Amino acid sequence: MMRRSALPFLLLLLLLAGCAPVRHYEAALVLQDIAAEQGASCLKQATAAPVRKSIAYTVDGRERRGDLYLPEKVGAGPPQTDAPPVGGNEPGLRARGANNIRAAIVAIPGAVPLGKDDPRLVAFAMTLARAGFAVLAPDLAGFRQLAVRPTDAREIADAFAWISSRAELAPAGHAGMFAFSYAVGPAVLAALEPDIRSKVRFVVGLGGYHDLPRAMRFFTTGWFAHDGQWQRMTPDDTGKMVLLYASLPYLENDSDRGIFDRMVTLRMRDPAADLSPLAADLSRGAQAVYALAANTDPARFAELLAQLPAAMRADMERLNLARHDLKPLQARLILLHGRNDNLIPWPESLALAAAAPAGQAEVFLIQRVLGHVDLKFSNLFSWRFWSEDLPDLWRLWRVIDLLLAERAG
Repeated sequence: MMRRSALPFLLLLLLLAGCAPVRHYEAALVLQDIAAEQGASCLKQATAAPVRKSIAYTVDGRERRGDLYLPEKVGAGPPQTDAPPVGGNEPGLRARGANNIRAAIVAIPGAVPLGKDDPRLVAFAMTLARAGFAVLAPDLAGFRQLAVRPTDAREIADAFAWISSRAELAPAGHAGMFAFSYAVGPAVLAALEPDIRSKVRFVVGLGGYHDLPRAMRFFTTGWFAHDGQWQRMTPDDTGKMVLLYASLPYLENDSDRGIFDRMVTLRMRDPAADLSPLAADLSRGAQAVYALAANTDPARFAELLAQLPAAMRADMERLNLARHDLKPLQARLILLHGRNDNLIPWPESLALAAAAPAGQAEVFLIQRVLGHVDLKFSNLFSWRFWSEDLPDLWRLWRVIDLLLAERAG
């Protein structure tokens, strides 16, 4: 997210909010800190730096790893860098942040090479910790490989099961999830898992999907439909890159990875580069994947999708929320989506909300300042800021306010 001092217009938001409960003021500070990323903010000035530690934990015999972010306990002194990994009732865990923790949250990035170590996710988790959340960012190996897998849902569910079971991290059972981009799908599937379904109070989804093939049709062709009307936007090539790399476990020829690597490198240097000579050396299955990624005609999408390796299509169906009954979902869905999102089209969040139990989902569409997951503001003294950015900031503030309302106390 773009770093920018947000204090002037956030103070204006406070006036518009009526400066009612303290939570409203805190929500404005949290939003400013999110916009600032690692930069200075009022929230950073008012709170001690959270503690981040790598942990190992086990759920039903399954060994997992992740990063745990804790609010710094008032008067606790400097962080203990030699604290042991958390896996049970370690004294070191209770010694820090316990009096500041008001809820637990599992934070899941999208498919990005750095996974839980992506600087944007780290900054976001630190902000949530400053706001009183114990944050667990699970290490999802598939995401680092630019792949979203059905097994990710169970890994996310295990992360939630672990953190929500600890009273010192999830007071009175206050716990939920925050997922970005294509991680929204596995997060919702995780919230449907029988062992945690009744415990997940909320899922916040930023830029997520409902119908996976429909989202894929957009990032390959740029076309999407809403209310029966077709619209087009130039898609982000990230989706095509993820498609190529996500297909690798389903391909038999080891040389396909090297060819895909060269394709991506060539296109990063020259977006108009001809990839057909490289494509000629791909295996048959990889050529089907490439044909889908290179296609720009929405009318051919279904035909090309059907030619993908069978195992890959089966896993895509398992990840496709449109193929699941979401009525058993008990978590509250708080969904936000940028109308300028060029990776997943915004009607997907509307469709996801419509599939949830009645009255259980709320969608916030951001007109301009939010792309896929990044914020961008106009100059405070410009007409665009006052006419377009300010209403968007009001919507973002409402999302943060709803999130903070999920805390205990």
